[in-house]
Amino acid sequence: MHDTRFAKCVLDARNPTVAAKLRYVNPNRQPGVVARAYAALAATRFSRFVSRQVSWKLDPVLLRATRGRLATTLVFPTAVLETTGAKSGARRRNAIIYFHDGERVTIVASNAGSARHPSWYHNLCAHPDVVFGGIAMRATVVDDEAERGRLWQLADRVFPVFASYRRDAARVNRRIPIVQLTPR
Repeated sequence: MHDTRFAKCVLDARNPTVAAKLRYVNPNRQPGVVARAYAALAATRFSRFVSRQVSWKLDPVLLRATRGRLATTLVFPTAVLETTGAKSGARRRNAIIYFHDGERVTIVASNAGSARHPSWYHNLCAHPDVVFGGIAMRATVVDDEAERGRLWQLADRVFPVFASYRRDAARVNRRIPIVQLTPR
């Protein structure tokens, strides 16, 4: 049942006349002027602070209240990732920027380039069955360097700030994980 629902969501997202639960995000499309300007703002120290201190708490609530139409990321595709706590077993919800790679959904555990991985990353490593945008999925961390390079090129088109996040993480010897989600 879940495979069919995901496939329908992907097909619906490609057909603008039918509402879809998870909007299909084509990473080959270049961001517009507004997206590039907002990305420049998002790269500032102040925006990163707001992201780490406020947005991560506010976005899941905004996305649920507006049925996925509004988050503090504004022009960037964002959906709620639901994981099971690695230690607590409690349900955790985080807003994550995403894009599609064929039928797979790709997310990046950037944590705005900080020294630590985000908690949701540890949760999905411990419990890879997740829900993303209301769709049951299975998470797989991408380890192959060639594949990571290809996905980084796509990720940078969707959210150009990822490049500066990678530089900041590299300064503290952190390799930012890339995760792909496939329907269950």
